[in-house]
Amino acid sequence: MVMKAEVRLTHCERLPSGVGTEAGLMADSLVIEVGTGSSLTLGSNGLFIYDAIRTWNVPFYNILWAELVQEYLIINYALLSNKDMTPVTLRYPVDSERQQVEQWVAKLLSCSYMDSQRMKRAKVLVNPHSGQGKAKRLYSKHVEPLLRAARCSFDRVETKYAGEGFTISEALDIDAFDMVVVCSGDGLAHEVFNGLGNRPDARKAFSKVAVAHIPCGSGNGLSHNLNKTGNVSKATLAVIKGIRKPLDLISITQGDKRRLSFLSQATGMGAESDLATEQLRWMGDVRFKIGFLTRILAQKVYPADIAVKIAIDSKSSIMDHYEKEASKCALEDAQMNSQCLHGGGPTETDWSYDGLPPLKYGTIRDKIPEDWTVIPCDNLGILYCGNLAYIGADAKFFPSALHNDGLMDLVLINGNIHRRSSLKMFGALKNETFFDLPTVEYRKILAYRWAPRNQRSGYISVDGESIPFEPYQAEIHKGLGTVIMKNCQIAGATSSI
Repeated sequence: MVMKAEVRLTHCERLPSGVGTEAGLMADSLVIEVGTGSSLTLGSNGLFIYDAIRTWNVPFYNILWAELVQEYLIINYALLSNKDMTPVTLRYPVDSERQQVEQWVAKLLSCSYMDSQRMKRAKVLVNPHSGQGKAKRLYSKHVEPLLRAARCSFDRVETKYAGEGFTISEALDIDAFDMVVVCSGDGLAHEVFNGLGNRPDARKAFSKVAVAHIPCGSGNGLSHNLNKTGNVSKATLAVIKGIRKPLDLISITQGDKRRLSFLSQATGMGAESDLATEQLRWMGDVRFKIGFLTRILAQKVYPADIAVKIAIDSKSSIMDHYEKEASKCALEDAQMNSQCLHGGGPTETDWSYDGLPPLKYGTIRDKIPEDWTVIPCDNLGILYCGNLAYIGADAKFFPSALHNDGLMDLVLINGNIHRRSSLKMFGALKNETFFDLPTVEYRKILAYRWAPRNQRSGYISVDGESIPFEPYQAEIHKGLGTVIMKNCQIAGATSSI
């Protein structure tokens, strides 16, 4: 879209006819007049565009980039069209007042990004087989055009085999990239976190390189937590405008093996419903529901012994903790500063180790600590533990989970409860009453140990990935990782998409 007009920068001393402060305009808004009866105005909520044909507003959240290129003012923004965000370009010839126009552009970008980093440098990993084989097409159609329009630099790699995300992240030049963008499901994100964690400089790598997620797989829990959406184009915009945040990571030990979890661990019905339905992956999210329903109707149980380091035991105390921490996070977001641009972990002077942090509670091979609580589970149906609220679309299993409170949320549910009560949980996940159900045991914990009883085989899921069916121990590390999270402080972030 090309607009040809003279450009003149003024201060708006009088609001345009028929437009009031309710539209987000202020008496001192910056205005570029572009010919007779046309102008571009910076309001409090976005860019207002007036011409002879129509008047429209572009929220600051949707502004991707603006710059002077030779004699043209270029403005790129994301337009919502048919439920997807599409990059659009406005071009205005600039014949004079170049310095003033540059000041206007600087103000526009400042309002549009706030403390979010501009022109992020991304290592982009695309799994062409994820999302029923649609990831490559989704990337080309939605992701790359938006990244280019926002002037992000990126190096794209299509993964060719399982585990390549681990290899790439382990060898990544952490000085060359600000983030690793995963265009796949949660499985590739799991590989990236573990690849960074396997480096000798893991602590530094986690602090310097953030992980971002574009939901191109069948399990997209990370995107729902970070980007507040399962839509590819809207998630891309959230990453472009996103801010760096610390993320708690969880160490899982089995024998001599140590791996990291960023989302959840599951045994029993939850793990089996996921991992035992791999042949139904073509069905997308529906396969999880089918898996749950068949096992609920069978009232299947998975006996186990569980030992837990409990932090908060009662649901009322858990919600008190959540409200307090959530309020603190909201205040921190409102007072964002430049530290947000330079990593989620502590500064280098705080580092007492180079790799992964030492295990406070030992491994699965060690004796259970005396201050842990042993929970016999003869009729266990579901064990779910996580540190983020959503494990997938419409599956808010951990409503009190926070990304950086240093605690895991543990859910235990008996497998022999009445079928009607079990089916009720499906609706409770959607209307967010799951936490309040009396059949749901809910605790905030620091660590736990699980050991199967009278089970020769079965399933354990870590971030949706299968691990050996044998005892394991988990403990959380506060703020170990860094992620790109939607910046809801930018005007229009909660309304424009």
